[in-house]
Amino acid sequence: MTKATVLVIDDEKDLIELVRYNLEKNGFEVRDARDGESGLAKAAQLKPDLILLDVMLPGMDGLEVCRRLRSNNATSRVPVIMLTAKTEEADRVVGLELGADDYVTKPFSPRELVARLKAVLRRTSAQEEPHDVIRRGNLTIDLTRREVNCRDSCIPLTATEFRLLHFLAARPGRVFSRAEIIDGALGHEIAVLDRTVDVHIVALRRKLGKCGEWIETIRGFGYRFREESADVQE
Repeated sequence: MTKATVLVIDDEKDLIELVRYNLEKNGFEVRDARDGESGLAKAAQLKPDLILLDVMLPGMDGLEVCRRLRSNNATSRVPVIMLTAKTEEADRVVGLELGADDYVTKPFSPRELVARLKAVLRRTSAQEEPHDVIRRGNLTIDLTRREVNCRDSCIPLTATEFRLLHFLAARPGRVFSRAEIIDGALGHEIAVLDRTVDVHIVALRRKLGKCGEWIETIRGFGYRFREESADVQE
């Protein structure tokens, strides 16, 4: 089996070695870059399976690196986990807005980092192939029939509500801003504003009942569909 390649972009030598040791121990191949410019060049050349990107880099910071990764066709689909200082909430929000898939706060445990990395790789690989039917616990979404069932009961949804639910459920764990939801799910309908997304989410959760708990609000940013978790009460 081919090893997944992780590109670590960070200027701290000790941190890179710590990450390298723990990731290689878990079967990953690790490459590194010490600044943003070389990180972008290596990412385009290697096309790694995942990029671990520090926000605080010399010269070009990690947020700008993330923006450029997403604007380059060669790297736009490579998942990115950002490393941020524990107190820098603004950096985490901006990173997610720029397209980062997740973030880990420093200091972090190597075990947590490996778990986060594996989770991101699982969900991004699952998103590569479209599915006609999505099942999450007691919730079933049938794209072909345009039907939604919760606890074996059919839930009548509007076309907009169905598109919104399918958009989120097909990408579990990923956080989407309201603007991304408008672009990806609502299709620039007339008078679609950020507030419109909130109204649709409220209506969708109400109709889904207990299954509405799969849709999670990320305060100050947007929404995500939970991954399989004991947090969702069946």
